[in-house]
Amino acid sequence: MATNPSLVVLGFRRQIVYHLHFWALVAVLPLVMVQWEQGHLLLSALLALFCVNAVLVIVCLRWWKFYFLQGWPFVLLAILSSTYSTVINGHAGLYWAYPAAAAVFFLLPLRSAIACNALFVVTMSVVSFQRFPEADFWRITFSLGLTCIFALIFAWLVGRLKEELVQIATTDPLTGCLNRSQLADMLNSQIQMRERYERVSSIVLLDLDYFKDINDRWGHVTGDRVLKEISARMKARLRESDKMFRIGGEEFMLVLPETRQREAEQLTQQLLINIASSPLIDNIMATASAGVTEVKKGDTWSTWLNRADQALYQAKHRGRNCLVGGQEPIQASATIVSPAS
Repeated sequence: MATNPSLVVLGFRRQIVYHLHFWALVAVLPLVMVQWEQGHLLLSALLALFCVNAVLVIVCLRWWKFYFLQGWPFVLLAILSSTYSTVINGHAGLYWAYPAAAAVFFLLPLRSAIACNALFVVTMSVVSFQRFPEADFWRITFSLGLTCIFALIFAWLVGRLKEELVQIATTDPLTGCLNRSQLADMLNSQIQMRERYERVSSIVLLDLDYFKDINDRWGHVTGDRVLKEISARMKARLRESDKMFRIGGEEFMLVLPETRQREAEQLTQQLLINIASSPLIDNIMATASAGVTEVKKGDTWSTWLNRADQALYQAKHRGRNCLVGGQEPIQASATIVSPAS
């Protein structure tokens, strides 16, 4: 079971795709021979291609975790087969249009699925108008249209639910920062960029000084407001590509892609000055300490993070309100103000 919520969602999507193709294969495979024996060679060929695609998707998902052609062969072959079967077989072919229309919403992106099914309903309406009595034409058009609408609503709500669940699982509810669930994946992606393309990234561990004193003196509600204010100030100075995590009570981590350690130190110094130079809320002053390091060849995410953690420890040991990057600490040009004083 993946620990990254985004990967968990992806895993469930793959299961949906896998089962749709598997059970469609079970249902359609006998029809290949049935249509062949009835002399419908073109329809038999379309169904055979459908089965071949289903087998390829199942094999690719099971052994290589790869979604073969992203569902398009299933959709196109299912629509073509059900439409052509309705033309030559009448109501016997029509029945397959309904599961085909519903499956489209689980296999394609929502906008693509809407476009495909809109065209499908129009096509089936034309076929029904020519093939069946007028009363049947209206029943088929409205029932197939309603099936698409119901499937669309369900797929849209499931998509919204997925996004909200991923948002809840990956972000800190207080500050809106990312949480630890994606930390390892984020660091590993930057390490891969370093190994493959020599693109250097840096991380910053930043910890609020004497935060316990704020909680003890003004209460945890005020402490939460302080954390929100600090995170807002830091976010305002970051680029869109930078990522900010809350990895502890008052500890934050910044991931700065395409940033050398010297540049990261300059940014961190500005952040420390910004935190210490003006009251956070209700005239409460505070400072922070930070450890900065860039990724090196041969790093794992844990060794890279540990190096930043050791630098943060040195900053705390050397008096706080400073950052340590490399060998020497860089003092933030602001006076340390203890919240308890």
